[in-house]
Amino acid sequence: MKKLLLSIFILSLAFHVIAQDKVEKALTAFPYQEIAKAQSSISSMYAFESAEWKKIFVRLDDDSLKLAPTYAIAAFVHDATKSASTKSTAATILLTGLSNVKSFYAKNFIIQHLGILGDEAAVKKLSKLLKDKTFIGQAAARALASIHSAASIAALEAALGKATGDQKAHIQAAIDNAKFVLPGLTSTPATPKPTLNSVQQLLKLQDRMQVAKDPIEKLRVLHQAEFIPGFTSLMFVGKFLDDDRLKKPAALIAARLALSDHTLRGRAVREVVEKALPLISGTDSAVLVKALAARAKSIPYDYGFESMFNGKDLTGWKGLVGNPISRSKMSSEELLNAEAEANGKAKNDWMVDNGLLIFTGHGDNLCTVKKYGDFEMYVDWKITEKGDAGIYLRGSPQVQIWDTSRREVGAQVGSGGLYNNKTNESKPTVVADNAIKEWNNFHIIMKGDRVTVFLNGIKVTDNVVLENYWDRNIPIFVKEQIELQAHGTYVAYRNLYIRELPSDNLTTRLTAEELNEGFESLFDGSNLDKWVGSKTSYIVKDGTIEVNPTGGSGGNLYTADEFADFELRFEFQLTPGANNGLGIRAPLTGDAAYVGMELQILDNEAPVYAKLNPYQYHGSVYGVIPAKRGYLKPTGEWNEETVVVKGDQVKVILNGQVILNGNIKDASVDGTADHRDHPGLKNPTGHIGFLGHGDVVRFKNIRVKRIDVAKKKK
Repeated sequence: MKKLLLSIFILSLAFHVIAQDKVEKALTAFPYQEIAKAQSSISSMYAFESAEWKKIFVRLDDDSLKLAPTYAIAAFVHDATKSASTKSTAATILLTGLSNVKSFYAKNFIIQHLGILGDEAAVKKLSKLLKDKTFIGQAAARALASIHSAASIAALEAALGKATGDQKAHIQAAIDNAKFVLPGLTSTPATPKPTLNSVQQLLKLQDRMQVAKDPIEKLRVLHQAEFIPGFTSLMFVGKFLDDDRLKKPAALIAARLALSDHTLRGRAVREVVEKALPLISGTDSAVLVKALAARAKSIPYDYGFESMFNGKDLTGWKGLVGNPISRSKMSSEELLNAEAEANGKAKNDWMVDNGLLIFTGHGDNLCTVKKYGDFEMYVDWKITEKGDAGIYLRGSPQVQIWDTSRREVGAQVGSGGLYNNKTNESKPTVVADNAIKEWNNFHIIMKGDRVTVFLNGIKVTDNVVLENYWDRNIPIFVKEQIELQAHGTYVAYRNLYIRELPSDNLTTRLTAEELNEGFESLFDGSNLDKWVGSKTSYIVKDGTIEVNPTGGSGGNLYTADEFADFELRFEFQLTPGANNGLGIRAPLTGDAAYVGMELQILDNEAPVYAKLNPYQYHGSVYGVIPAKRGYLKPTGEWNEETVVVKGDQVKVILNGQVILNGNIKDASVDGTADHRDHPGLKNPTGHIGFLGHGDVVRFKNIRVKRIDVAKKKK
């Protein structure tokens, strides 16, 4: 008898272990699941015995263990809704679980998913829970409304007659929700309202947000902004990442906007994405965080939008001094003195109030400190009755803004035209202004001497030449400041963003001095003809060689030719935490850090690299000679580097500073710093290459001089 009991105990224990293994295996797919792995786990859950489901519900009841079963049950329920039989199976499982769990979280979660299943098997149990006067009763009412069957609605109506107070209100709300139907068309349908374009929709949403006091209403506005793709929507949503009540949903919406449009680029976009990343958690983090982190690293800095106005003060702006021609005739000292005086006046004429840049009606134009060539610009503006203003492009008047009721001055043609043109078109093609005291939006594009203007999403100026108002005998200035015109009436601006546009020709040419010294171009911005290796991991983009993570996890790109002694000059741009390397005297196969030499290319100021060895700093001969640190420019700016290799001597000059000047033979005579074998130190020649680690890094203006060839010429 004892042997029999012992056998039964051992057998029971074995079944327990097997059940535990099945549960563990199923839950490992969640929450960071791969689709194939998750589907396999879901399929196995249909075959679980009651003991296995009990273990899942025990975990759901435990705050420290509930994450994985939460994801698993949610995925299982959504899969079960595909057919009536699987819905019934899932409902039975959840009802058993509901009887066993004790925590509010577990009960509420299961009730919610019984509603999602929509199976009538749950109606009886949920009906009993309607008597509960806590949040559980409210959850049951919502679940019955979600089931949306005759039996579930009848249960709600039966409970309504016995309910009181808040309980009655919640049941009535559930009934109203379950019975709500969209109104049908009448025999004489009303004339539909004109559909607003996306720009007008966003302007309206900003108006609604301005007056919304209820966080729920603000959240509705943000959710509607998600369906308006583009840069301006992302910037609008990004403003709420600092709002304690809205920052988490704003982060999710910002993430989806950024991931849906890979043309978005620049510091303004990067700031929103980087701020959103740490705010995403819970069920949404499984998919979004990894994708958004990769998107953040790949966002180009160059030719992207930057904010022109910080919403707080006049940083980046200055007072007006003369015009481009008169300023060019001033000495440096005269210009500085005149600007100081103009800046003092501007502080009285222009004010910042509640995030708006406002002209008070007295004074002169406000000008950007920076000068711009080709650019794309967004700006919202608002005027009052009889208002008159404009945007000066490259210091020249102007994209017109005015009250269209001012027929005496011809304002009936609308805003957005190039008012001061005499030869080329000056009037907009259509009136697209919003009513006075309402916000308007300009999208201005200037390339060369031609200007395109969209007003409230409608093109009103189409590739028209802007004439030089100050001297009509010469073209518009190649590069000059942008000005907000002061014309004696109130005008307010907000959401000012600008991006500089690349020129049509992004190639870089060798200077006359470099040609004379014997340099040759390895990459001029146009092609990879002089390179071999992973041309999917390295692509030509915007005049640069860009590491493309989607083309592979790493990959190396090498010069087709070999180089012995040489001087290499190039520019590079890092992204946060980026890692790459410069291979020298390297073969085309093997780890270039050992079979050749690798000079580090690394954002070694990033927190992730806080514990580097000295021989791993940027510019170091990896594992052999350490470089000085502290000379990299801020992440996103272009660095200039020169590498001189002559015999055993290697010199690295970063942004004008010598950060390494050492002899590889002397440095390795007693063994290398990393205690590894580096046979490549003895290579007399080899390829130059970029050694990728899957991080986005950009290179441009790459040129080289063969020192041995230069010697022979002498």
